[in-house]
Amino acid sequence: MHELVRLQSTDAADLHDFLTRADLTLSGLDAPSVRLWLLRDRDGRVQGSTGFELSGDGRHALVRSVAVDPDRRGQGLGLRLAQFALTQARRESAERAWLFSRRSGPFWRRLGFEPADRAVMAEVLAGTHQVKLFRRTGQLEDEVAWSRALDDLSAPEELLRERATLDAGTP
Repeated sequence: MHELVRLQSTDAADLHDFLTRADLTLSGLDAPSVRLWLLRDRDGRVQGSTGFELSGDGRHALVRSVAVDPDRRGQGLGLRLAQFALTQARRESAERAWLFSRRSGPFWRRLGFEPADRAVMAEVLAGTHQVKLFRRTGQLEDEVAWSRALDDLSAPEELLRERATLDAGTP
């Protein structure tokens, strides 16, 4: 694994292409409220991404852009990337994490997420780019909301061992 780095303006096109292939939302990727990281291999190819967008009051984080290259799936990388985003959101004082996912519920349950009230989520995250987009396009009604408190970020043992690599940014 190579280094997980904060998104820079020079990375925008690569992230856009990667998230398009992963069928994830592209809205607001360059906004100051959105924090994103990329994981590249030694040849510079994007292997994963992770991030979140904070609510206006900073108490809520909308998890976004957690994706892994299809060739790297099944290695626990997605769990580590998601856990990294949750840890970073908590470091920025977020108290609760939320996300939309229609197809990855079992994955998110492994990280302590439970189904949530979509209307409550849309209310507390009303200013986020993804919620605004989903309201404007009518997609909000088709989404499945998930949430978890960020007060206890204990992780499964395999995540704790691997997280040190991502936190340190070492190859």
